[in-house]
Amino acid sequence: MNLDTTLYFITDSSTVPAEQFLPSIEAACKGGATIIQLREKNKSTREYMELAAAVHEITSRYNVPLIIDDRVDVALAIGAEGVHVGQTDMPVATARKLMGPGKIVGATTKTVPQALEAYEQGADYCGVGAIYPTTTKVVTILTSVDTLKEIVKAVPIPVNAIGGLNKDNIDVLAGSGIKGICAVSAIQKSADPEAATRELKAAFLAL
Repeated sequence: MNLDTTLYFITDSSTVPAEQFLPSIEAACKGGATIIQLREKNKSTREYMELAAAVHEITSRYNVPLIIDDRVDVALAIGAEGVHVGQTDMPVATARKLMGPGKIVGATTKTVPQALEAYEQGADYCGVGAIYPTTTKVVTILTSVDTLKEIVKAVPIPVNAIGGLNKDNIDVLAGSGIKGICAVSAIQKSADPEAATRELKAAFLAL
């Protein structure tokens, strides 16, 4: 599978009314999102599976890979294209073994040693951050752009920046060598997710 992490949209269903969530996914696909991660921290396994299946139906129509956050079981159950694991989740090596060679496995890394370990265990890309403080309901530790650059140089797989990024503040990433940016609130909380996705992608490509 051709892995394009240029504009990596991470969902947050807690920030929008339920009836707007799936339409926001489609809007992001129309706006040019190249990869989408479904991240749900508070749903039961069945609820997560049902939502993931509905999201996958949309992303498949646009040929956008769907990544499931943390839950390999959910990813396998609905046939998602991949899974993303953090530092407190299942090890990359285990996720790779369970997902198989044809699927995408991504990892959150904040240091060069973490990135090297993820790569050596079979990760396809690294998400690095947070670059800026975020409003999402996850604990964030800020990562400097200098560290981001060091990680890019250390591993041969795509590196994406994440954390509080929007079209007006990503200029700090110029020259960093990253392959793409991850966005949550900049798209999910936008009144026009399609336009927000398009503008953010254009801003990154113009760096």
